[in-house]
Amino acid sequence: MMRFADEMTGFSLVELLVSAGITLAVTAGIFAVMNPARGTFQAQPERSDMQQRLRVAADAVYQDLVIAGAGRYAGADAASLGHFFPPVLPMRRGLVGADPPGTVKADTITLLYVPATSAQTTTSQMMAAPSAALRVDAEAGCPGDDRLCGFAIGMNVLIDDDTGAYDTFTIAGVDSAALTILHTPADLSKAYGSGARVTQVVSVTHWLNASVNQLTRYDGVGSDAASADNVASLQFEYYGEPQPPAMRRPGSVTYGPPPPEVGTTAGSFWPAGENCIIQLVGDDQAPRLAALGGGPSLVKLEPATLSDGPWCPDPANPNRWDADLLRVRKIFVTVRVRSAFTALRLPDQEIRFEVTPRNLNLER
Repeated sequence: MMRFADEMTGFSLVELLVSAGITLAVTAGIFAVMNPARGTFQAQPERSDMQQRLRVAADAVYQDLVIAGAGRYAGADAASLGHFFPPVLPMRRGLVGADPPGTVKADTITLLYVPATSAQTTTSQMMAAPSAALRVDAEAGCPGDDRLCGFAIGMNVLIDDDTGAYDTFTIAGVDSAALTILHTPADLSKAYGSGARVTQVVSVTHWLNASVNQLTRYDGVGSDAASADNVASLQFEYYGEPQPPAMRRPGSVTYGPPPPEVGTTAGSFWPAGENCIIQLVGDDQAPRLAALGGGPSLVKLEPATLSDGPWCPDPANPNRWDADLLRVRKIFVTVRVRSAFTALRLPDQEIRFEVTPRNLNLER
């Protein structure tokens, strides 16, 4: 009887061990099934978040791109900024960290446009030096208690003239009685003459801060703010007018700054009747730039084309720019974002879109 009991006890232990093993195997299987499900539950919200970041990034860039070049709408010089200088630049411009002339960056773009504003006027006399205060005209329609039509301390302002020269600055001080504006930085790129245009402006730079993977927006004065996080790459491609600026009639060109009349000089660099985009061929004013294609279709503007000159307003100006930048008519934008959680191993998501700024295509 004792032997039988021992056999029964041994048999029960074997059964118990087998049962435990089966239970462990089933439990492990359940957890193996549940663990991927948990990853799926984490991955779906992250995919949605990545798509939302793409939408935010695209919208942030699009809103400024579509109105780039919007110019003055009051006075005799009401026109797109593209008639005077390029309002789209493949570089950072502004008071802080500006790139040197000729810079072309695939992941950076600066856009300029005039907002809805009454702050539009012209200089009333020649500046004595690039550091001199601006003496301006009281524009018609200004309220009686504000002869400077809204120009105020801290405002971001544009000054430009018919040579293709331009500067942006902030107003450091105003004297409404004397119609005087003090500017920061202390020196502009040149001493502007009488009749130079002075206008409130929006200057914005979109760029990729690769060190922290952020799409960043710079206001042209002193503030950089993140627009979207976990941005893996940002790229701008430029397509432009294949035909160079050409004379339409004396004193008027298809686009860009008009040259002085034949026999007249504007500045000290270019010969009489010429500027950075127009030259004299015999007695005729002809394009200085070459044609980039035979037809009307836009052509891709490679970095080398946008950084080899001719330089406007002239090669010595501190804010000089490549004349081919005047050709820009369309910009392709590519944004790619990545997951904030590398353990999920989600593939990057990308959006590519094109923008045709309406103020740069008014005559196409």
